[in-house]
Amino acid sequence: MGENKRRMLAGEWYLHDDPELRADTERRFALCAAYNANGGAAPTERADLLQELLGAVGDGVRIRPPFQCDYGRHISIGDGTFVNFNAVFLDAAPITIGSYAQIGPNVQLLTPSHELDHERRREGWEKAEPITIGDNVWLGGGVIVCPGVTIGANTVVGAGAVVTKDLPEGVLAVGNPARVVRRLE
Repeated sequence: MGENKRRMLAGEWYLHDDPELRADTERRFALCAAYNANGGAAPTERADLLQELLGAVGDGVRIRPPFQCDYGRHISIGDGTFVNFNAVFLDAAPITIGSYAQIGPNVQLLTPSHELDHERRREGWEKAEPITIGDNVWLGGGVIVCPGVTIGANTVVGAGAVVTKDLPEGVLAVGNPARVVRRLE
């Protein structure tokens, strides 16, 4: 494994413009293109493509195309999870989604962040922090989850919310930034 990929997976600053990471991106590009082009294909064919693209896919996972990701290999999705149209999962760090989650259209799970110093940002430095989504979570349409966030089981995040900090289990959160408005029974 090359130095930039090792640094990326360790959550350290790395340069994304690296031959090994470019090769991983090309692999993802081909698999995402095939998956998105085969939206009308038999469910088993789509499931086979997801198995090849993603790190782990539970039974009964459904992802409506188009779907985009950075690498795919760092995404794990539990049984029975549904992901609606136009999902973008940037998985420079692990993205773990529990079982029976509901992911609305246009949801973005974003693990990378860029350097605040403009010189280092221009050079291409970035790092990534994992995102974890618990079992039975519902992310409404257009939700954005920022790097390093964990959302607890049975939580609902309202449409358009931007989740910048961890959310506990069993709550309703809305807004930008997302804030808990009540506990769910």
